Amino acid sequence: MTLPKSLSDFIASLDAERGVCVQGQRDASSTRATFPVTDPATGAVLAEVADGNADDARLAVDAAQAALGPWGALAPRERSEILRRSFELILQSSDDLAALMSAENGKSLADSRAEVTYAAEFFRWFAEEAVRLDGDYVESPAGGTRTIVTSRPIGVAALATPWNFPAAMATRKIAPALAAGCTVVLKPAAETPLTVLAIYDILQRAGVPEGVVNVVPTTDPDAVVGGWLADERVRKISFTGSTRIGSLLLSQAADRIVSSAMELGGNAPFVVHRDADIEQAVAGAMIAKFRNGGQACTAANRFYVHADVRDAFADAFGRELEALRVGHAFADDNQIGPLISHRAVEGVTRLVNDALDRGARIAHQAATPEGTQGSFYPPTLLVDVPADADVVLNEIFGPIAPIVTYTDDEALVSELNRTELGLAAYIFSGDLGWALHLAERTEAGMVGINRGLVSDPAAPFGGVKQSGIGREGAREGIKEFREIQYFSVAW
Repeated sequence: MTLPKSLSDFIASLDAERGVCVQGQRDASSTRATFPVTDPATGAVLAEVADGNADDARLAVDAAQAALGPWGALAPRERSEILRRSFELILQSSDDLAALMSAENGKSLADSRAEVTYAAEFFRWFAEEAVRLDGDYVESPAGGTRTIVTSRPIGVAALATPWNFPAAMATRKIAPALAAGCTVVLKPAAETPLTVLAIYDILQRAGVPEGVVNVVPTTDPDAVVGGWLADERVRKISFTGSTRIGSLLLSQAADRIVSSAMELGGNAPFVVHRDADIEQAVAGAMIAKFRNGGQACTAANRFYVHADVRDAFADAFGRELEALRVGHAFADDNQIGPLISHRAVEGVTRLVNDALDRGARIAHQAATPEGTQGSFYPPTLLVDVPADADVVLNEIFGPIAPIVTYTDDEALVSELNRTELGLAAYIFSGDLGWALHLAERTEAGMVGINRGLVSDPAAPFGGVKQSGIGREGAREGIKEFREIQYFSVAW
């Protein structure tokens, strides 16, 4: 399928072959290596992108360090106004950005449009937080002195973002860093760098000074991010991605005691209690499971449905699932796109086959387009799934909904918490007290109660256990990029 001409023109305007962006300038090298970015729905190459290296990583830090003092000294209101302009410009470019994300990520246009709005909101939120930095002034308990508590920008921040939400994961890190007075060096995912390049251009138009934001796309993340962690001028690492990679980065950060924020993997349980409103639970399940085709760290991964309502929920959920339109984002108003790669399809297939081998069965399944080179997998509802099947114990990152039937509330709590991951959870019940009590016993950083969406720029996003360290968004987000300092003043 050919792309709309307007999108082809927009991609060409990004000048991706010169996409190493340092000190406000595009790479001028005529011998730069590049790598292809492809449409996962067709396999077609969208663009060739500059392939950054260790030298580029160092130059990016040079630029960020030089810009750090002036940017941090800028009045908070001036930083705020730049962030506000960034918010407005992203919304003005929403059609182009949404189409671009659907092309390089594969997600539906509806999902892409929602992400653009979500991504922009981080600039509006942190534009407001930039002028509300906390402090304190108290008399010391012993008397005779006063304690003034303030904070300062932590310094140059290294950011690494994933492919599944290329706009929102970038803005969720860039906005608080800039609001806090930090400068940044950013490595986007090699699968989806074009969206980040588009956001970089928007930030330049909004008035972000040269060197404050620097972008280094690469197929060698070890050289780039590893170089940043080894650089004494980098004082913060903020990473969103797999728990395995996050663990490796934490090990490297430990060598220099670099402040670290990690938003890592998830394995979100979705509970349907015996007194749940089935229609409401199904609506929540469709959002929690199939947003971005299930390729989200907060996606509902394992469904625990009480035996009294298992059949009713599975039937209603299955009908909605079978009606999903699967295919290219630019055709037939499709709702579910491809997985990011054929390798991802192979991984999902292994999980489903293991469940089937262990006695599970496919109760409902949507159709996928025929004769395509894309990495599609049909949305699938599994029932009679053993609680210890691989599809339950591992993050799926695909459009598979496995149902485990339960009867005992105490046993349910043990099942919810048996994984080392604890990012999100969802609970549906007609008894709010029961739901809140279960939420308090659930080891997850975020719990949606009678709703299938937990992400909000005004709320602290993050997990517990191996799902991460720190929080993004809300007031906590800006604190990740500030260091506390206090003055003890003789009185």
